[in-house]
Amino acid sequence: MSKDYYKILGVEKSASADEIKKAFRKVAHEHHPDKNNGQDEKFKEANEAYQTLSDKSKRAQYDQFGSAFSGGQSGFGGGNPFGQGFGQGGAQQTDFDFDLGDIFGSFFGGQGGQGGARAGRTQRGSDLEVNLEITLKEAVFGVSHNVSLQRKSQCQPCQGTGAKEGTSFDKCPTCDGAGRVTTTILGQFQTQTACPECRGQGKNIKDKCGACSGQGITVEHQDIKVEVPGGIDTGQSIRLSGQGDSGVNGASAGDLYVNILVKPQADLVREGFDLISEIKIPFTIAAMGGEIKVNTIDGKVKLKIPTGTQSNKKFILRNKGVTKLKSRGRGDQIVIIVVDVPTKLSRKQKKLLEELSKELND
Repeated sequence: MSKDYYKILGVEKSASADEIKKAFRKVAHEHHPDKNNGQDEKFKEANEAYQTLSDKSKRAQYDQFGSAFSGGQSGFGGGNPFGQGFGQGGAQQTDFDFDLGDIFGSFFGGQGGQGGARAGRTQRGSDLEVNLEITLKEAVFGVSHNVSLQRKSQCQPCQGTGAKEGTSFDKCPTCDGAGRVTTTILGQFQTQTACPECRGQGKNIKDKCGACSGQGITVEHQDIKVEVPGGIDTGQSIRLSGQGDSGVNGASAGDLYVNILVKPQADLVREGFDLISEIKIPFTIAAMGGEIKVNTIDGKVKLKIPTGTQSNKKFILRNKGVTKLKSRGRGDQIVIIVVDVPTKLSRKQKKLLEELSKELND
């Protein structure tokens, strides 16, 4: 069953980008795994929904195709509702030289996942994406993080050839070295697909490389360092060029996209480059004035409260907000005062307040 991303975030389909962001923060805060009543699955669902609805292109495709367009998975591959089939193959109008092999390969012995590569043809490596969760403080000031992932890399012992060092190749007898075979479909259409024998290389390996079993590619676990800039926010991504899967036949590697998720912080809420906090103060300080300590992302600071301060009074702490991404300076912290009125009074306290009330009203 397809997921209703709008329902997950509790917004209408016509919701604005700001409404979607606020809704995500609310749901993420409610279900964060670090909380006692947090629900990991709902938190992940909310993140998946936000990753799609916060991106204009992904959202448009989701609105058209639903979650079948695989926006949360294919990510940066264009969001084609048919996955990798048509979107990446590239149809040739003259002789149907496109990846019909991906569709019909299982019927004719073709290698559906090979993408119909021509003999010796280079193919750029696939892009990869990972999610990285950081704290609000890390988002404000920036941080270095390592991300772990599995990526396809060129086999080092054989340098990607798939052959054991010092051995030679034979011309593939199935395709006669062309790397492609022609198949007739339904007696009318012809399609060229990668040769299933040599996988489009036009040559066969006599002795396969032991490290990669003749594939030329190995899957490795890697830790990659990511420099997260100050000012980044949930829904934004960092592109690491060339850190995706290795290319085929010497082609360039794909890119790695690191999707950022900022953990909510209970006492500070981000709005743009500003931070919002609510501070409770005793009604005595509100009436007579005084000095309080306020938590900021930098640490505690003192704030003077003037006489007669009312609830919802706002104070601005300059340059105590978020680092401005691709700019200079920082935003502000906005402190909203909440006057704490006691619900229970001792006899003495009640008498003192009655005397005060009488004096004020005389």
